[in-house]
Amino acid sequence: MTTRLIRYKAKPEMADTNAELVAAVFAELKAAKPDGVRYLTLRLEDDTFIHVVETASDDGSSALPQLAAFKAFQSGIRDRCAEPPLVRSARVVGNYRMLEHDPEQGE
Repeated sequence: MTTRLIRYKAKPEMADTNAELVAAVFAELKAAKPDGVRYLTLRLEDDTFIHVVETASDDGSSALPQLAAFKAFQSGIRDRCAEPPLVRSARVVGNYRMLEHDPEQGE
């Protein structure tokens, strides 16, 4: 299992467009229901976006990049950003009803 955190700040004039593209990814995920991927996106009040992606594979591969909505989201991401995406590996150290996966429960 691999968890990645992606953080970037959208240009103020592009933040709503970015949020709409993200929403389309979630709509396609809900329709397709791919196995092996969990995904959460937060938008902060300063138009910083934080994506948390958990994949079942150790190499981080998932169905997410294959989705048409995700490809549309990726297209032009750097043009929408005031600060470029920063990708980091992450590990859940605590979770209370926020995520389905609970490492302390062995799930």
